[in-house]
Amino acid sequence: MEEAARIDGAGPLRTFWSVVLPMSKPALITMTILAFQGSWNELPHYIVSRQDPALNTLTTGVASLVSGELGQGNQFPLKLAAALLMTVPVAIVYFVFSKRFTRGTYEGVDK
Repeated sequence: MEEAARIDGAGPLRTFWSVVLPMSKPALITMTILAFQGSWNELPHYIVSRQDPALNTLTTGVASLVSGELGQGNQFPLKLAAALLMTVPVAIVYFVFSKRFTRGTYEGVDK
């Protein structure tokens, strides 16, 4: 495809924008979703790198809730609600891009 674009007179930038980028869009979307999910669940990084307790993320808050730092007693409903809140953004991103995600996953697979 790139050679056909060059034969037609397209330069390198035009070849990239018109040929390469549209063909790689499903793979880029798949990698974006997976990178977002990986960074969303990056608890050890936030525990080590944060200096100010006011900069706690939702992940560290749920971890401190589960460990018992935030109180005593039965807090299972609160823990489950916090876990649901942590899951919602990743689920929204997946459902918005699910068609492109599955297309990017199966891109290049032949029967």
